[in-house]
Amino acid sequence: MTTGCPAHADGAACPVSDRARAFDPFTGAYQIDPAAALAWSRADEPVFYSPETGYWVVSCYADVKAVFRDPLLFSPCNVLEKITPFPDEAMAVLASYGYAMNRTLVNEDEPAHTERRRVLMAHFLPANIEAHRDRVRVLTREKVDAFIAKGRADLVEEMLWEIPLTVALHFLGVPESDMARLREFSMAHTVNTWGRPSREDQIALAHEVGRFWQFAGEVLNRMRAEPHGQGWMHEAIRQNALHPDIVTDSYLHSMMMAIIVAAHETTAHAAANAIKLLLTDGAGWRAICEDAVLIPNAVEECLRYAGSVVAWRRQLTAPARVGGTDLPAGAKLLIVMASANHDERQFQNADGFDIYRDNATDHLTFGYGAHQCMGKNLARLELRIILEELSRRLPHLRLAEQEFTYLPNTSFRGPDHLWVEWDVAANPAEGAERARFEIGAPRRKDIARSVVVTTVMPEAEGVITLHLADPQGRPLPRWTPGAHVDLELDGFDRSYSLCGDPDAPGYTVSILREEAGRGGSRRFHAVTPGTVLRLRGPRNHFPLDEAAPAHLLIAGGIGITPILAMADRLKRIGARYHLHYLGGAEARMAHLARLSRDHAGQVAAHPRDRAPRADLAALVAAAPPGTRISACGPARMLEALQTLTATRPDLVLAIEHFSAGDDTDLADNRPFEVELADSGFTLPVPADRTLLQVLRAAGIDIASDCEEGLCGSCEVAVLDGTVDHRDKVLSIAERAAGTRMMCCRSRGAGRLKLAL
Repeated sequence: MTTGCPAHADGAACPVSDRARAFDPFTGAYQIDPAAALAWSRADEPVFYSPETGYWVVSCYADVKAVFRDPLLFSPCNVLEKITPFPDEAMAVLASYGYAMNRTLVNEDEPAHTERRRVLMAHFLPANIEAHRDRVRVLTREKVDAFIAKGRADLVEEMLWEIPLTVALHFLGVPESDMARLREFSMAHTVNTWGRPSREDQIALAHEVGRFWQFAGEVLNRMRAEPHGQGWMHEAIRQNALHPDIVTDSYLHSMMMAIIVAAHETTAHAAANAIKLLLTDGAGWRAICEDAVLIPNAVEECLRYAGSVVAWRRQLTAPARVGGTDLPAGAKLLIVMASANHDERQFQNADGFDIYRDNATDHLTFGYGAHQCMGKNLARLELRIILEELSRRLPHLRLAEQEFTYLPNTSFRGPDHLWVEWDVAANPAEGAERARFEIGAPRRKDIARSVVVTTVMPEAEGVITLHLADPQGRPLPRWTPGAHVDLELDGFDRSYSLCGDPDAPGYTVSILREEAGRGGSRRFHAVTPGTVLRLRGPRNHFPLDEAAPAHLLIAGGIGITPILAMADRLKRIGARYHLHYLGGAEARMAHLARLSRDHAGQVAAHPRDRAPRADLAALVAAAPPGTRISACGPARMLEALQTLTATRPDLVLAIEHFSAGDDTDLADNRPFEVELADSGFTLPVPADRTLLQVLRAAGIDIASDCEEGLCGSCEVAVLDGTVDHRDKVLSIAERAAGTRMMCCRSRGAGRLKLAL
């Protein structure tokens, strides 16, 4: 049974499903676990109308991100609207306090928003966040010192709300007085804006919010009397004097009230959520206790899995289609990032908690685009230091028996209390901090797990095969054909394609000993069963397109490893494929016996000492239209295939290189500019810096790993401009399309416009 949607004049034209009608964000399942509560929506109804709230709920990753990236069509004007409107009596109470809340950074439209953000952004840049590191560490250490001998503590009350609030006040330049009052004010502001208080509660809340407004005004006036004061609000006051048309008087008062809440409440909730999640999971907590380098990515995975910012709101300025649903101008949207962060289309095994997840920073908890959280890197710094201090000094920490409660509202989530226990007698001696975390998003090079070598087998002359497993016997993450892992040992860091069974609990790699190399392959050839390695990945920048009508697989030398996995998969699904394996001496060609056994009739081997050289031109010429050619091997072979397929636009060529090389003269670098379409900023890229370095310095989250133009991790979308491609990832056709670039090496031949 369905009933009409009141958002349209013709209600019958827009039915509301029973599940949509039953959706209530203030009680029940959404308050317990918002992502799980909307699993049905992600699967069946990604955009639905909620009669309970009067909002259209958006639950899938791609749709939520699309809303964020277009602030003109999806206005933030309703972000601070009371989701439960105040009655006239409460409005009169607010008026008695002179309450006149105006626009702030979170709810103002363009162009005013970007103009203000640009003027007020400097304090939030990574280089300036660095100045707060020592203060966060000292505060955290003092809080742990105060309870470490007790054996039991409520971390919310004794640590987690006061650290972010103290840091926030220092960052803003606000005096550290009346902290308890500020906490009460911020809770009242949250319930007032995003909760569903009763009529009686609304009257009491109106008084609290009114007093908060007056308090913010008093603090602002005191700060105005200190022209040389330090902190972000002092800078905003100075910018008000310099640019009164951009940073207005009314804006300052409204921002003072809003920023006090925004700068600490979400971080306090995020810290509580993260500790609760890690202690519940157990494995993640043990991993960061053993290796502090994992903490930055553990923080990102906690923010993805159980972030403190659950949802934001937007309002349509014109009719639009969202998630396949046509919405009218004026429609109000509740975009649920907590649900988007559990979307399987973006995050593999999205409902699993994995601190090694290499795309955890894709989470939308900080928002995205022009309205992304300015203070994200300060929050990251606090969360990392809190986790490092606790995991180092109380590795035996455990959750106490308790029932968790949350302040009922649509948008922010963290437990009211977090009771933990530990055996005081087992407290380790206090040691020095184990890691000094960089400001900004974690680097993929640090997201490494331990694996143990279980077997070492000779595969061919100069080639060995290693079988790798989790030391605790847990299954390693699933992978797909074309995927590779990065192995670290004794300072050597090498990438190897996976070539075993994707359904097996462990991994298989084959390694060619390169006598003329830099020593990495020789070191890995010396491993024995029981050797512990560090492993990153798996990642796949060379994926198999199973939908192609035909497949031509071409491998050169050790490039057989990803090609073998592709052949196995194509055979399993009954696809049309043929494999050509090029090599030198037959005795040095790995996996020949398995290929003959498992792919008889589909494989042609071309060892130079026993068979004629493969005729690549003939192979390409004979390929039926639509054939996907997947090739991995030496650069000369791949370059030949690129040349040959340039005259066959009906074919698709996908390649993977062994190494990037370094054939670019830095003297050829020229400065250029990039316009960030989603963020509203333009950045200069000097000749002596890479685009990746400039983006990171500006606080833009960009994944990277090899930083040699080889792995594809740092790919960004290009909307306009000509790219000087210097990577080894993109094909000739992909370069010619000009829609993608690897920002670690490639540059702009003039101004570029990027989807960032």
